[in-house]
Amino acid sequence: MLKRRPWHGFVPEEEQETYRLAGLGGAGGIGERPALLIIDMQYRSVGEEPQPIREAIRQYPTSCGEAGWKAVEYTAVLIEQFRRNGQPILYSYVAPKLAYDRDRFATKVPGVMMIPARGYEFVREIAPLATDICIPKKHASAFFGTPLATYLIGLGVDSLVLTGCTTSGCIRASAVDACSLNFKILIPEEAVFDRSPTSHAVNLFDLSSKYADVMPMREVQQLLNRVLT
Repeated sequence: MLKRRPWHGFVPEEEQETYRLAGLGGAGGIGERPALLIIDMQYRSVGEEPQPIREAIRQYPTSCGEAGWKAVEYTAVLIEQFRRNGQPILYSYVAPKLAYDRDRFATKVPGVMMIPARGYEFVREIAPLATDICIPKKHASAFFGTPLATYLIGLGVDSLVLTGCTTSGCIRASAVDACSLNFKILIPEEAVFDRSPTSHAVNLFDLSSKYADVMPMREVQQLLNRVLT
């Protein structure tokens, strides 16, 4: 019997079976030099406190509500694990939007242009230290138009653990680019989130099928323990 995954109940079993028959979803594994990449863990993404999403978006239209705060807890555990072993931690974050940043995405999602300065601050419980690398970005992928790949190469990183949001947006875009650059990618199911449970589940299924190893937090930690100690 297959263990239950986040996409069960969303992706029909027949479609899952088709993917298995096609040989999709193999294990990518983890390398010898992993880094933790935390994406968009700012108040604009989770709100000031855990709230149902329809309440949270009254404050920040980009908020994913209480789903984000659950991911904060799991991300904090991973941060502690990486810090304890002296491994790289990088923060990719949404740079404040300026008037000239109104682009095609802002046309589709005008709320991104209405976030106050407070919304761009890192969530206090998982905020970066001075020794962490912080990389502002203007678009979905943490790689697009940023020096992220240069930092990773300089650090000798061969694997990325991705946390943050949104699963269907910046996590997906970053994972696809990371895979294209030949990094191994692990995504802890509990440490990523989206405003839509359906979109979250379907994108985890697709990421797991093609680009990353999507697995429960405990399994990610077990793999990390093998290479970080």
